[in-house]
Amino acid sequence: MKSRLQEEYWANVTPQLKSRLGYDNIMQLPKLEKIVLSVGLGEAIQDAKALEAAGRDLATISGQRPVTTKAKKSIATFKLRAGMPVGMMVTLRGKRMYDFFDKLVNTVLPRFRDFHGISRDSFDGRGNYSLGIKEQIVFPEIDYDKIDKIRGLEVTVVTTAKNDDEARALLELMGMPFRRT
Repeated sequence: MKSRLQEEYWANVTPQLKSRLGYDNIMQLPKLEKIVLSVGLGEAIQDAKALEAAGRDLATISGQRPVTTKAKKSIATFKLRAGMPVGMMVTLRGKRMYDFFDKLVNTVLPRFRDFHGISRDSFDGRGNYSLGIKEQIVFPEIDYDKIDKIRGLEVTVVTTAKNDDEARALLELMGMPFRRT
């Protein structure tokens, strides 16, 4: 079963992208590949329970169990050793990815105070978009009374676009609310 946004992509976004980008074949068009949610936990060095709480929040937000990320290098000033857990991440693909993107665009982003759109400049040069969210409580699944600490998370939307302009066109047509210039 396809997501509502996935059907919208094939029905409405594909023809508009073909005309805007000038491609003949629909297989050349950019599409969403995956969405990666990640949380950095510097406090996990002192408090091991921070990993559990962040993992629970990330699982609630994404509907998928997160993976612990570990430090690659030792940094003495931060009392960090290689191999210590320093974060959590989830990679969403397929229906879950489209459902999360739909929720992000239509529910989460409009809940920000004084929201005027997101930055157009957060592309990486290869067609991927990164967005930082300062509080996990903007997600409707998170109960404010049950969280131990407010944490931010990073949302990275990975596309098959060849450049930033193609990715920007794709995300605009899929409903991403970019700030007006």
